[in-house]
Amino acid sequence: MIGEILDERYEVQQLLGKKAGRRTLLARDLKTQELVVIKLLSFGSDFEWDDLKLFEREAQTLKSLSHPLIPRYLDYFEVNSPTIKGFALVQTYIPAQTLEQYLQTGRTFTEAEVKQIALALLEILIYLHGLHPPVIHRDIKPSNILLGDRSGNSVGEVYLIDFGSVQTVLATETGTRTVVGTYGYMPQEQFGGRTVPASDIYSLGATLIYLVTGTHPADLPQKDFRIQFEQVANLSQNFTRALQQMTEPSLEKRLSSASQALKILEQPQFELDKALAVGKPIGSKIQVIKNWNTLEILIPSAGFHPSIIFTGLFAIAWNSFTLFWIIAVISAPITNDYSTFLFTLFSLPFWGAGFYMMYQFLFPLLGRIRLRLNAQQVTFTNELLGFKFNRTHPTPRQHVRKLVYSPKRYEIDLNTGTRVEVKPELILWVGVHKYQLAGSGGVINSELEIEWLAQELSNWLDIPITRE
Repeated sequence: MIGEILDERYEVQQLLGKKAGRRTLLARDLKTQELVVIKLLSFGSDFEWDDLKLFEREAQTLKSLSHPLIPRYLDYFEVNSPTIKGFALVQTYIPAQTLEQYLQTGRTFTEAEVKQIALALLEILIYLHGLHPPVIHRDIKPSNILLGDRSGNSVGEVYLIDFGSVQTVLATETGTRTVVGTYGYMPQEQFGGRTVPASDIYSLGATLIYLVTGTHPADLPQKDFRIQFEQVANLSQNFTRALQQMTEPSLEKRLSSASQALKILEQPQFELDKALAVGKPIGSKIQVIKNWNTLEILIPSAGFHPSIIFTGLFAIAWNSFTLFWIIAVISAPITNDYSTFLFTLFSLPFWGAGFYMMYQFLFPLLGRIRLRLNAQQVTFTNELLGFKFNRTHPTPRQHVRKLVYSPKRYEIDLNTGTRVEVKPELILWVGVHKYQLAGSGGVINSELEIEWLAQELSNWLDIPITRE
């Protein structure tokens, strides 16, 4: 069809897409010399009247829409040429690639970029769902979203296209139901021909999951009809929760509107962090003692673990050998006061190593960690049998600069290619000093306890929780 002129006006330039009974063409309007997109519905052997009904509905819907990020209706006409018979819908051409095309070329998107895309699409849905009657797209997916070139800090203009599956709420309520959509992006109610504005929210959530994982939702594992994306996406806890709410299988539990989803995604980070566990988890042995002037967090020992048995046995053997060796040397007939003194000095590093091993054995059983903050300074100490050892040097309180909370996540080991679990972290930065309560070098493994302590520190210090 390249070079063919349709309706004595549109010269076909390129075939953009093709599927059963439908073609999408890039053409030039010979009157305006502008590029346009023509969607053709042909009368072939696989033609069904439902196809024509949807095609006409798309044309009528586009004709009634007016939004800068939605293609604009230009023309609609019957095609009766030697090569094709059917109907044509003409709309404005947007020079941009689809998200699907970007992903296929290897482009990846950061969480911040995905959020920008989400906010832009939610603004479009607010417009569509706010019409009378509301317009439901029913087929939101990466191949129906165009993304313009990057501009400064912006991910690019985001466009929603292909209204071939569109349906109004009025059509649904009057019994006109046609099951359309794309598997993996369709909520359960859509399989039964029922669609509501929240159906588009589900499809958008599934699209965002594809962007952050690089895997089609249909190819991700499911549990109780929920898409299990958390372990393959390195996302903040807040964004993870938002996607979970958007793709909730139950219509009653899902975010019901684009405005509601937009409000959740637009909340400031500090406000979102207030959603962390604010009460002490049941069964926690951690103590928090606070007043207007002082905050103390007492973290008890982790308790017995089989891994410390070897440390204990080796410490006993090492110290016993060192003691036996010193006694043997001192008891030797040739030993005098001077040689005894030298051997005593020589044994000090051995005793030091032995006591350190005993400390490593006893601290998990009997020790505890104390983080103390007052108006003057921050101290972080290990306590064992009445002795105190500074974990880091005490620092002035006014140098507190950041409280960092990192939820549990998974990363790919570059050497082996395997997925590795990274434990949650809670770090208080005071100047250049790092006070680590959880993670590498920390002692808390329970994510609920970490969230609780993060909120306690944030409230007492009056600083936001930073997610990394």
